[in-house]
Amino acid sequence: MTTNDSDRHAHTPDRVPEHQPRLAWAKLAPDVSKAMIGLEKAVRQGIDPVVYELVKIRASQINHCAFCLDMHTKEALAAGESVERIVQLSAWQESRHFYSAKEIAAIELTEAVTVLTDGFVPDEVYERAAAHFEETELAYLIAAITVINSWNRLSVTSRTLPGHYTPGMYK
Repeated sequence: MTTNDSDRHAHTPDRVPEHQPRLAWAKLAPDVSKAMIGLEKAVRQGIDPVVYELVKIRASQINHCAFCLDMHTKEALAAGESVERIVQLSAWQESRHFYSAKEIAAIELTEAVTVLTDGFVPDEVYERAAAHFEETELAYLIAAITVINSWNRLSVTSRTLPGHYTPGMYK
């Protein structure tokens, strides 16, 4: 028996009902939405697709963005990424052997840009990323991290509902 997406998320006695989004920001600010989509398309063209999804997932984990986690894990799986690497991403420091040195550099940079704990990106984190990415690619990587952080903040603040995304839905 197969279930469709709405059946999987339907309220059952053992599940909490879905929340309602606070605000349909994309409908209320369509010019902003269009600009964000334009940024997303520009960034995607300049970065390796695997690194791109790892960055999107890791920033979304840190920012607790359920909608973006739903979207980017599904996109990563559709692109051939393994469940194992996606699952281990939240504990990548203990699971380094699942990733290349270049991917780890991108993940470290993602965390530094996303959290900005010290108010800046530490030199050693930036230097590790710069050692694995040529300058143009590094510029796109930094832009990708910045864009997902913006998406996360829009989705978390408006409480965008996760669970209904299908790969390619917004491309």
